[in-house]
Amino acid sequence: MLALETQDLTKIFRSGKVTALDGVSLAVDTGHIFGLLGPNGAGKTTLIKILLGILYPTSGSARILEHPLNNIQVKEKIGYLPENHRYPEFLKGGQVLDYFARLSGVSMQDIQKRKPALLEMVNLLEWQNTKIKKYSKGMLQRLGMAQAMMNDPDILFLDEPTDGVDPIGRRAIRDVLRRLQSEGKTIFINSHLLSEVEMICDQVAILDKGRLVSSGTVEELTSPSKKYRFQTVGIPDDVVAKLKPFALKIEHYNNSLEATCANFYSVNDIIDCLRANNVVIKSIVPHKRTLEESFIEILKKDVIN
Repeated sequence: MLALETQDLTKIFRSGKVTALDGVSLAVDTGHIFGLLGPNGAGKTTLIKILLGILYPTSGSARILEHPLNNIQVKEKIGYLPENHRYPEFLKGGQVLDYFARLSGVSMQDIQKRKPALLEMVNLLEWQNTKIKKYSKGMLQRLGMAQAMMNDPDILFLDEPTDGVDPIGRRAIRDVLRRLQSEGKTIFINSHLLSEVEMICDQVAILDKGRLVSSGTVEELTSPSKKYRFQTVGIPDDVVAKLKPFALKIEHYNNSLEATCANFYSVNDIIDCLRANNVVIKSIVPHKRTLEESFIEILKKDVIN
């Protein structure tokens, strides 16, 4: 079952002068953490607003939990944490959850049942009677996570959930997301922190200028490149010269070298050459691209095309 699906979704603003989304088609599996990436102005926030019913598409269609966007009942199964959310500073943490839960139509009985569990999940149970003006940025983000969960949604939309949060706070938020996923929740994250997305997401899509330019699993987008690092016990310059016919590119650094190879046969040729010249090989490590490297590479190709 798909938690979310779009078909040729398009949004044009200002009498046809600005195309925010251009035929975006994507699918998110139930129970997955999905990361939406893209530079500023790529259309990420526009897409989320359409999925939430805040904006209407110019053309195309979308479904959430197998229901069209105009289905009112499906909105009861959605949780949302906007970017740079603000709460009245005179409210206490627990009161924030009460307020937003009642806006979502949650009964008082369910509020009293869910609130302590959610506050404990985000490590704010001891802070529920503290006014939020005393909360740090990380605490506000975690409170926002709890607020988005008060209606017990099946799918969560999180807009920059770790933006401006310190490493300890980001770790806490990741732990919460993994716990929610273990409970069967689907999580849709819009973020520009690629290292965070790489650690937490199952699927990723990249938008650029309103178009979907790449999508797949994190593993697919960060698949090993053709570069290998050889760690050795000393390697003379004349031996490095002998390796050049076997590689597209050779870079030598003291007791290590990096070789860009066309295929695995070339890697074996380099190993044979090193052994034939009595060079001790300590390790051979394939270079794996980070999500950031893949992201930049994909956007560069998009500019060229």
